[in-house]
Amino acid sequence: MLSKLAERLYWTARYIERVENTARLVSVYDNLLFDLPREINISWYNLISLNSAESLFEERYTVCDEHNVLKFLLADDTNPSSMLSALRALRENVRTSRDVLPQETWELVNELHIFAKDNIQQGINRSNRHHFLEQMVKGCQQINGLIVGTMSRDAPWQFLCLGRNLERSDMLTRLLDAGAAALLQTVGDTDLNVSQVVWGNVLRSSSADMSYRRTMRSAVLDRDVVEFLLEDPHFPRSLAYCLSQIRGAAALLPNGEEVIKRIDKPLALPYDPDGPDALGAPFRDYLNQLQVEFGALHNCFDQSWFSLNLRGNA
Repeated sequence: MLSKLAERLYWTARYIERVENTARLVSVYDNLLFDLPREINISWYNLISLNSAESLFEERYTVCDEHNVLKFLLADDTNPSSMLSALRALRENVRTSRDVLPQETWELVNELHIFAKDNIQQGINRSNRHHFLEQMVKGCQQINGLIVGTMSRDAPWQFLCLGRNLERSDMLTRLLDAGAAALLQTVGDTDLNVSQVVWGNVLRSSSADMSYRRTMRSAVLDRDVVEFLLEDPHFPRSLAYCLSQIRGAAALLPNGEEVIKRIDKPLALPYDPDGPDALGAPFRDYLNQLQVEFGALHNCFDQSWFSLNLRGNA
């Protein structure tokens, strides 16, 4: 298949995941607003830092409050990773790839795009934020469900698989980082088990609560949550599972040898989950290193398949 089409499919899957996981990331902090006592005040600006968008945000906004952070993450046209920007890019990629995607994909993406444009203010304001975020996640799951349930597992599918699982891996690290950052800021006297509240919300925002309890057979414990989301080989949003899916897709595509060689590097990064301050600043540094490795993996994809745009087929 043409490498240009392969790249569009890859980004189609990434943008679907980016829209869904932006909603999940915002929902972590939204839920914490209700679950934590008022004396524990977490900073919404953490979400800007997690997306490495400080300079872009500060070019547009002078006040780092909840409203401006959410406007930037959900609706800002100048932010290429905002929810609406990702939806527009998704719509364009689907429009130009309709020959290889299920026929209903274009309709579902259009419907989600229209819903987001008409209701984005609900996501920025508090009153109906939960409903808006929930509908965005459901809309992305509906699109993914159509693709998973109807596409042949040929080359177009494998490129979708690459995009979906790389974006999912990257956003998982940001979700974990959001939990760690919130926990570091929860200083104050309270009888509430803050760690359990924070990591419980991380699990629920990953739709991982039931799978975690079945697998770990324990209450919500910080180290167990991190171990499950990073290492579980069966949960479809864990890092280990996503990387195994990328490896499988690369093995079925031509020119995938370099990707297969690189795929284990993120899992090989040193990290001691039982060390002192294991889920504090060292954990956040580890997550940042993972994100760097995901960037290098994307570059490996580009060199193996997408930079062929001027030379021929993938």
